[in-house]
Amino acid sequence: MSDHARRSPHPGAARLTSLVRRWRTLALAAALGAVALFGAEAPTAQAVTVPAPPSGWSTVFSDDFSGASGSAPNSSKWTYDTGPGSNFGTGEIETMTNSTSNVHLDGNGHLNITALGSGSNWTSGRIHTPTALVGAPAGGKLQVTASIQQPSPANGLGYWPAFWMLGSGQWPENGEIDIMEDVNALSQVAGTVHCGTYPGGVCNEGNGIGSGLRGCSGCQSGFHTYSMILDRTNTSAESITFYLDGSSYFTVTEGQIGASTWQQAFDHNMMIIFDLAMGGGFPNGVCGCTSPSGATTSGGTMSVGYVAAYSTSGGGGNPPPGNGAAITGYGGLCLDDRSSSTANYNPIQVYTCNGTGAQQWTVVEAGSTLHVLGKCLDVYAAGTANGTAVDLYDCNNTGSQVWIPQSNGSLYNPQSNKCLDDTGWSTTPGTQVEIWDCTGGANQVWHLPS
Repeated sequence: MSDHARRSPHPGAARLTSLVRRWRTLALAAALGAVALFGAEAPTAQAVTVPAPPSGWSTVFSDDFSGASGSAPNSSKWTYDTGPGSNFGTGEIETMTNSTSNVHLDGNGHLNITALGSGSNWTSGRIHTPTALVGAPAGGKLQVTASIQQPSPANGLGYWPAFWMLGSGQWPENGEIDIMEDVNALSQVAGTVHCGTYPGGVCNEGNGIGSGLRGCSGCQSGFHTYSMILDRTNTSAESITFYLDGSSYFTVTEGQIGASTWQQAFDHNMMIIFDLAMGGGFPNGVCGCTSPSGATTSGGTMSVGYVAAYSTSGGGGNPPPGNGAAITGYGGLCLDDRSSSTANYNPIQVYTCNGTGAQQWTVVEAGSTLHVLGKCLDVYAAGTANGTAVDLYDCNNTGSQVWIPQSNGSLYNPQSNKCLDDTGWSTTPGTQVEIWDCTGGANQVWHLPS
């Protein structure tokens, strides 16, 4: 199983490439009681305005897919994953392209992803937000929702539409939330989370913990809303709940998974993804066959009317400088922004504790980002190698700026699968810090502000 690719937050760094979504066979689970949720709608073929956030929430991200018929989706909001399905580790057989034959706007406020082909030769499309840009703040909530009409080919064997989210770093510990999946044009829906270790682990990977496929009446003939709410209002009892047209049908809790695994998987920002795969482990497992077949109909389309993410406290952008406290490390030295500079790429170092603003750190919102002087602690150029320097950079909601506190005192960066490290166990003021394999050593123990 291949790792999902890294993100590159800085100018000139490589573009995000293929992500990994594992195949899964979903187990049935009992539906939960209905709960009111904004965004439910009647099926319609007309453009639908992105719903305004309710009182107390703010819009973090949205797209109404307006644009000329046949044009590509907004390049500032969406990036393509391209290449053969074998790249994605799911068993799917299509080739993902950036062709408007596979991914385009319809001119009436919809994104269309269309699978074309026959036999074992298919093309389709897969797009994602350029960065991991949505997350639930500690003490708050995140809702991600989309209006979707599932594909309705005459023979849909092998079709696998999906609307999902993925965290930065190593799968599955980086977290995955599958908000809508169906296979074989069954007019069904499943909601699933992935976390922990592969294979097995507390999330039973590669299956994950899911609702199982359940009936989704009319989901191929009209638009329906598919949503999830990540609830962190009680940070010791967090949950993810899945909704169809505003009614909840499945919930996963932090208590089921365990606090440390949950935090690594879901207490950080994630990217949003739409794709239409063909064949693979999930559709094959459901039909007990190899899909697609020679009879599978070409041209089935997943159509998206809008997508939106709402948070109880919004997100993104540089925070204003504010009250913080020192982060102390090995030898009693403090984590320090060299010379109090706010220039991008300025080194972050260990230095004699002095109480200056360069050492006043705050832990902020989703992703456990660490802020000083209005900017973020960052892994240089999204590096993943031992010894990659750590610097200061504009806060940009990417995996390079995710630092998850561990029970042993280390600060873990899921994107690189490494920890913040005092280079060479240095007690020399002015030594720039780095990332390194997580060892549990004293030079990777950091005492955060309370």
